[in-house]
Amino acid sequence: MNYKETLFFVAKCLTISLEKKNKHEVEQQLKTQEIAWDAVVKISTAHYVFPTLYCNLKRANFLLYLPEELVEYMQHITNLNRERNEQIISQAKEINELLLSHNITPIFLKGTGNLLEGLYEDIAERMVGDIDFIFSKEDYLYAIEVLTANNYAKVIKSDYDFPQFKHYPRLQKENRIAAVEIHKELLLEKYAKEFNYNFVKKTAQNINGITVMSFENQLSLSIIAKQINDAGFHYKNIALRNAYDVFLLSKKTTAIDAFQKFDTLQNPLNCFLSICYTTFNNVNSLNYTKTPETKKYLAIYNEHLINESKRNSDHKKKSTELFLKSRMSIIYKSIFNKEHRKWLLKRITDKNWQQEKLIQLGVKKPKPNS
Repeated sequence: MNYKETLFFVAKCLTISLEKKNKHEVEQQLKTQEIAWDAVVKISTAHYVFPTLYCNLKRANFLLYLPEELVEYMQHITNLNRERNEQIISQAKEINELLLSHNITPIFLKGTGNLLEGLYEDIAERMVGDIDFIFSKEDYLYAIEVLTANNYAKVIKSDYDFPQFKHYPRLQKENRIAAVEIHKELLLEKYAKEFNYNFVKKTAQNINGITVMSFENQLSLSIIAKQINDAGFHYKNIALRNAYDVFLLSKKTTAIDAFQKFDTLQNPLNCFLSICYTTFNNVNSLNYTKTPETKKYLAIYNEHLINESKRNSDHKKKSTELFLKSRMSIIYKSIFNKEHRKWLLKRITDKNWQQEKLIQLGVKKPKPNS
C-alpha cells in the first residue's frame, strides 16, 4: 500500500459505522488484501484519528481481522483518550457553570463543543487539545477576568504577549486536564467579517445547558479551522480529524448548503469538501459544488498524494512564503499600530529571544544540559 492507498483506506474505515458501501469494501480489503498496518498506524496517528479508527472498526466487528497486538495497543490508547475526554467534559461543564453564574454565556467550539453536544457515539473517538469558546466583545474581557480570578493562569509566562486578533493567550489551571482558549474571533482578520460571534450567535443552540453553534456553522468551522486558520487551503492537504467531524455533521445538515451564505469563504470551504468527498470514497452527504477551482484543487491534492517529492517541495515553498508574509505583516502593523509596535520593541530587546535566534542562526551553540 502506497501513501495514497493507506490514507484512503484509513479514511474509508472512519465511515463504516454509517456507510454500508464503505463497510462492505473495507471488509473485503481486510479479508483479501495484505494491509500495511504500520503505515495505517503512522497515518492515523499523524491525523489524530487513531482512537476514531479503533472505535469504528470495533463497532463493525472488524477487529478480528487485525493483529492481536495492534488491537491491544489501540484499545489502550482509546481508553486513555476516553479518560482524558471525560475530564475535559467535566472541566468544560465546570467552566460553563462558573461563567453562567456571572451572566456570561460561552459558545463552545470545535472538539470540546462536539463532545458536549454528543456528536460522537463514543466520546473516546475524538482527540481534543484545548477547550475553546467564544464570547461577545463586551463579555470577552470580563470572561478573562472571571477565569483569572478562579486560578486560571497563562500557559506561557511572559512579560509581554503578541497582540492576538482571535483569542487570548492560552490559560490553564492546576489539576485540570486541558488549557483553555478564550476567543473573541473565529477567523484570521481577512475573513473575520464573514464568520464571527455575531454571525454564529444568531443560530446557536442549547443542548443540555451547553451553548454550541448550529450544525451548519459547526461544519463550516471544522473546515475553517484547517483551511483558513491552519493554512490548509494553501497547502492543499487534508486533516482527517477535521474531515471526520465534517462527515458526522454532514449527517445532521446539508453540507453543500452550509456555505451558500458566504462570499470569500465559499471557495476554500467547497474545496475542502471536495477532498473530503474524494478521500471518504464519494460519500453522498459530502457532495460538493463542482467548479473550475475545485477541479484544479483536486488535481493538485491528488498529485501531492502520489508524488512525495512534489508534496514536500511545494509544502516547503508555501511554508516559506507564508512565514515571510506573516513577518512582513508584523512589521507593517507595528508602523501603524501602537500595540504591535510595543510588542515588537519588547521582543527584539528580549535577551532570551536574542539568544534563541543566535542559536538558530548557528552563531552561538546551545548551553549543555546541566
